[in-house]
Amino acid sequence: MRRTDPEGHGPVRYGPPLPGDGLPVLPELAAHLAAAASRAEPQPVGGTPALLEAACGYWTRRGLPCVPDRVAAGPGAPALLLALTAALATDGGDVLVPRPCAVWWAPYARLLGRPVYHVPTQAESGGVPDPYALLETVRRVRAEGGDPRLLVLSVADDPTATVAPPELLHETLEAATAEGLHLVSDETWRDTVHDPHGTVLLSPAEMLPDRVTVVTDLAGALLPAGWPAAVARFPSGGTGERLHARVLDILTALDARIAAPVAAAAGYALDEPEPVTERREAAVRLHARVAAAVHAAVVGAGALARPPQAGRHLYADLGPLREALAARGVGDAQELEDHLGARLGMPAPGGHRFGDDLAALRVRLSTGALLGGADEERTESLTSPSPLELPHVHRALVSLRSVFDDLRDDAQRWESPR
Repeated sequence: MRRTDPEGHGPVRYGPPLPGDGLPVLPELAAHLAAAASRAEPQPVGGTPALLEAACGYWTRRGLPCVPDRVAAGPGAPALLLALTAALATDGGDVLVPRPCAVWWAPYARLLGRPVYHVPTQAESGGVPDPYALLETVRRVRAEGGDPRLLVLSVADDPTATVAPPELLHETLEAATAEGLHLVSDETWRDTVHDPHGTVLLSPAEMLPDRVTVVTDLAGALLPAGWPAAVARFPSGGTGERLHARVLDILTALDARIAAPVAAAAGYALDEPEPVTERREAAVRLHARVAAAVHAAVVGAGALARPPQAGRHLYADLGPLREALAARGVGDAQELEDHLGARLGMPAPGGHRFGDDLAALRVRLSTGALLGGADEERTESLTSPSPLELPHVHRALVSLRSVFDDLRDDAQRWESPR
């Protein structure tokens, strides 16, 4: 039977996988990078022993014990996901991802010629597919001659900034296990939960230690976005051992090594000394406050958005404002991206970049763009006890509210009797 094309949008312009947080580089990280800048010797593929030990310590402190021979490092999460996808589907195999999902997941599967199928998520959170939709998608793909093998998911999600509840995660993992899928858990944003005492975050690897590979891009919560470094933790048992060896082979073929200066900074960050943890916690508090203000502005204008729980984004659905947007020449996600990007003066990628329907008026807004344009302003945003009252943050939020209030007013005029 002829396979259906899982994507019908045609080519889109993909943005960077990880947006920066808009904050200056931590001085201690910069010092470690500079100290190793003169090192010319090539780094071993998969990471140095010191870096792998640091990664093991990082995961062990989060209830995911591991040993260095089940860990690999690479120059960014995309390189690791590419190697994992190739290793898990050496003779074919399809990839399943949530809808929406991180912008960089699907292109790396397609690069290998692997079909990618998006599975709907539940209303309360993104990142983890609805278990019944997952079963139905697997059934449909197999009926069309496909071979689903890999599910990529994220409990602390980009783009939706939500955290999947443990009960939903458990049901989805049960469905994935029943269908024989291997899982890759992208846990880049797990350390950016806005309310760590009020939000329960469980890793899929805690529930399925022999079927889940964890990938963490350090250029998320620990390193600046322009410093490519990521680590992968492989599952226990023989499957994990074989997968680890295969991934190292692929990384070797790609010559995918972390640059020595970045590796030095990554090892320091993974050890989580006090300057790193204090900076991370301060950044999380700042982005949580700004995200809550953005959410209030968006919802107040009549749009839909899940309350942000993690990360540095807000994912908004402007469907209720469709008529007002149509009057401005906006009819799909690409046009919405262009319109809001111009009005807000900052990137506002449309939902089609994350696998959502092009016709859906969805957009991801970033909090980092609202923290000021100069390093001095961003540093002040980070250290201020009342960052929303700072002039540059206040102006940015007033401008954003004005854009959405205009859309609300237009929508109300369309609803009024004419």
